[in-house]
Amino acid sequence: MNYEWNLDPIYHGFDDPQYDADMETLRRQVERLTLLAGKLPGMDPRQGLREGLTILEAIEQTAQKLALYAELRQSTDTKNPEASSKMGQIMTFYSAAAAPRAAFQAWAASLDIPAVTKDDDMLRDYTFMLTKMQEKSKYLLSGDGEAVAARFSISGGSAWAELQQYLTSTVRVSYRGTVTNLSAIRNMAYDPDPQVRKDAYEAELACYGAIADPVAYALNSIKMETISDCALRGYPSPLDRTLQHADMKRETLDAMLGAIEEYLPKFRQYLKAKAAALGHKNGLPWYDLFAPMGSSTTTFTPEQARDYLVTLFSHFDGDLSRMIADAFDNGWIDFFPRDGKAGGAFCAGVPSLKESRILTNFDGKLTDVVTLAHELGHAFHNQCILSHRPLNQDYSMPLAETASTFNECVVMASAIRSAADDAERLNLVESQLQDTTQIICDILSRYLFETAVFASRESRFLDAGTLCDRMLTAQKQSYGDGLDPQYLHPYMWLCKSHYYGSTFYNFPYAFGGLFARGLYAQYLAEGEAFIPKYKKLLYTTTVATAEDTAKVAGIDLTDKAFWRGALQTVADQIDLFCGLVNKE
Repeated sequence: MNYEWNLDPIYHGFDDPQYDADMETLRRQVERLTLLAGKLPGMDPRQGLREGLTILEAIEQTAQKLALYAELRQSTDTKNPEASSKMGQIMTFYSAAAAPRAAFQAWAASLDIPAVTKDDDMLRDYTFMLTKMQEKSKYLLSGDGEAVAARFSISGGSAWAELQQYLTSTVRVSYRGTVTNLSAIRNMAYDPDPQVRKDAYEAELACYGAIADPVAYALNSIKMETISDCALRGYPSPLDRTLQHADMKRETLDAMLGAIEEYLPKFRQYLKAKAAALGHKNGLPWYDLFAPMGSSTTTFTPEQARDYLVTLFSHFDGDLSRMIADAFDNGWIDFFPRDGKAGGAFCAGVPSLKESRILTNFDGKLTDVVTLAHELGHAFHNQCILSHRPLNQDYSMPLAETASTFNECVVMASAIRSAADDAERLNLVESQLQDTTQIICDILSRYLFETAVFASRESRFLDAGTLCDRMLTAQKQSYGDGLDPQYLHPYMWLCKSHYYGSTFYNFPYAFGGLFARGLYAQYLAEGEAFIPKYKKLLYTTTVATAEDTAKVAGIDLTDKAFWRGALQTVADQIDLFCGLVNKE
């Protein structure tokens, strides 16, 4: 088994002749779109739509392949200047396509979509996308505005995001007389030794001072760019823009957040129970959020993780199990941390290969196997939408975490059921509660923080100290007395890349976690009959709103009762945890 992913099936390197050939192809495709944009007013609607969508499909396929390769190369070697340079070239082509793309969208938005698409299979496949295009057309910038905005983003938001990634992946962390990287030091939060956890936490916070000011400038610049973009386009707020792009109603978000607020006392009960078990009197200090409890000496090699996951998911669905085997056997996964490699984990679909690529920082613990299952859920989601046309292979942010978190539920439920004794069961239950608390309490704090930043940024620059204060306030609102107020994490705004890309890329994790729990409950109730429905739901995510996708499983997302039901499954686990910890 290879421990680093294989990118050769995409390109053999930036010097691969095919890479340059595809760059030239992309240039010609953008020229074709520009020429078409000038002819649209006099064209037959159906012909114009077909020709425009065909060109946009080609641009999507070519640009996506080129950009993905550069991004994957950069994620494992953030010091690589060539990857950044190639991304700049690709973004230049994107910016050149922005104006003709906007012209096509504005023209298409003026058409009678149901009438034009009625008797054409290709156009009918794009009905949802074209309808959205009509709804969003009023937010397009006129004239050359789209081209200008796209060109400025190359040296604006995209560049600031690259700076944050570079600084956090290369900052040196002093720890017990040695020097290590941020990814390695953050992994120590899971260490069984309490002094290691505390020392690592203190070392982590200490390292941020060296990069806090430049990263604060990056965050301020990105948020100001978002505010300006929303004002120019006519969006009421950045959140409204996010919800529209997510194909999700505000009523759904409000229902979910309202239910979460109701259940916060239950999460604080868990945190205080864990604190008491670890000997803390004033709530749980941040450095013990991920402290393991119970006893488990189980570790995994990548090979053992493969066998475990393939066997487990073979009892759920053969297609998913076979895909997991392919991922391990055919170089889809980059496993271990190393200098210059981005922290965390992600999955990127590679439509040109009908595969995915997964980055993780594997350390051999069960939590790392759960992370692999999570990212493999994304990969399975990618597989489920491959039969859609090229422009219909992008699911919205809230639904993006559905399959990944569903996989987590499968893994953890199986592990808890087969636990050898109460000590191991406590270890597993608490591990899952750690993760769930992150997607509920921590995600809520991130949402509150970003909301506060947007409320202030237009009128003032938020320096690093102010950002730390805002983060502490958000954490206290979310975690309450569950955490020790003397040991929080003021720099969460700095180390989380989610603030440096899509706006409000936080609540989708809570959405995905709770939505998946609701789906998993249905699976337990329905058995095998649920699986075709589940696959259809994943397939639907790219061609329907969040609310209509949920209807495939008979769920009303605007009803707080659904979210309460999902949260109650967590509350039941908290009760189980409290019972187990009291036996210790």
